[in-house]
Amino acid sequence: MELEQKYLALIREAQRREMPDLEGIRLCFQTLSLATGIDRECAALLAPHGLSEGRFVLLFLLNAEPAGLAPNALADRAGVTRATVTGLLDGLEREALIERQADAKDRRALCIQLTRKGRRVAEAVLTQHGRWIASLYGNLSTPERTQLATLLDKVAANLGGAAP
Repeated sequence: MELEQKYLALIREAQRREMPDLEGIRLCFQTLSLATGIDRECAALLAPHGLSEGRFVLLFLLNAEPAGLAPNALADRAGVTRATVTGLLDGLEREALIERQADAKDRRALCIQLTRKGRRVAEAVLTQHGRWIASLYGNLSTPERTQLATLLDKVAANLGGAAP
């Protein structure tokens, strides 16, 4: 895997300073480069549908709830603020992918539902996205996937601690 230029420059500086565990530094930058590559490809796959990752997440959540969801429930499930959800919903509404309706139980509240067009787009993108995500790990055997998950969990356990 080719590292991003900025990470190569940081590795060269770490070598110059003779920092310990250069391999650990390289692995961190390799992980970051992979994550950036995945984000970039994801954005490229969603762009032809007029979707960002945030819009895609809302379509996914709404597709799973045919009766619709309140904006605050969408925010909670997506892990974003209500203000962020409002902005994403505005864009989806402009594209006629969702509609805001008064909640049947509380007319002061809103219920967000996919339109027919929104459901078609959601189904198409979910299928395409699912195949793409699966392909990322398609060349790993089941034991390799298990090992990778275990290793990622071990690295993740080091997050949040104070730097030595």
